[in-house]
Amino acid sequence: MVKIVSDSTCDLSKELVEKYEIDIIPLHIMLGSDEYEDLVNITPEEIYAWSDKNKATPKTSAVSPDRVADVYRKYVGMGMEIVAFSISDDMSTTGNVMRLVAEDEGVSDKVHVINSQNLSTGIGLLVVEAAIMAKEGKGADEIVKRIEELRPRVRASFVVDILTYLYRGGRCSGLAALAGGVLKLHPKIVVENGKMHPEKKYRGRLESAIMAYVKDMEPELCRAKKDRVFITHSGCDAETEKTVYDYLKGLGVFEEIHITRAGGVISSHCGPGTLGVLFIAGE
Repeated sequence: MVKIVSDSTCDLSKELVEKYEIDIIPLHIMLGSDEYEDLVNITPEEIYAWSDKNKATPKTSAVSPDRVADVYRKYVGMGMEIVAFSISDDMSTTGNVMRLVAEDEGVSDKVHVINSQNLSTGIGLLVVEAAIMAKEGKGADEIVKRIEELRPRVRASFVVDILTYLYRGGRCSGLAALAGGVLKLHPKIVVENGKMHPEKKYRGRLESAIMAYVKDMEPELCRAKKDRVFITHSGCDAETEKTVYDYLKGLGVFEEIHITRAGGVISSHCGPGTLGVLFIAGE
């Protein structure tokens, strides 16, 4: 039997985590001298309030080795193999922590750590695929092989409402953040080969920018792997969520359309109002 584990940046909903019996290991978030565990004892709203009050971006850090060790001992002790997913190695040391703990615990032959080369539900898409295979009784090697085939086909991108949080975190210049605010520019950020880069800028109201972003992807969405698509956001109004959902439903492509809320780590860096549509490209 195989247990699927992921760090908290996969941004899967509680319902999906429970449905597919996925174990989540939290990253850490530091608000000044106070440390919290992502999804455990801190909310994105509390992070935004602290960030705006202190004009700073919270610091985030990898999963705790002790937490990882506890998970390994539990499931390996039950005679299971583990397939563990981490946020891109270019963005965090979490994957390395997972691998080092497996070595320290002497279970490297039982634990398979996958560098997702992604973030948020870009990871979640792969985690769910792996969990379905595990439920079907597939072995760890077969699961890893399939995930490595799917990984380059993950399409993860998002549109940012305000550039302030990216600026505070050192991901864009002060001039760019100022210009973005004045001109109401909303950049599209794309994840490719484990790294983020801006691809396009949309101008105007956030709602219009988001829909322009989604419609730009329609040709690829129509050829996407049909199982599921994620609408993941860091705090958008319900009307915008519904508009995007209805649009995707109207394409008649996807069997499942999930709306999920980004956790604390992702929200810390992108700020409120960010929304992405994430899917796996067709073959």
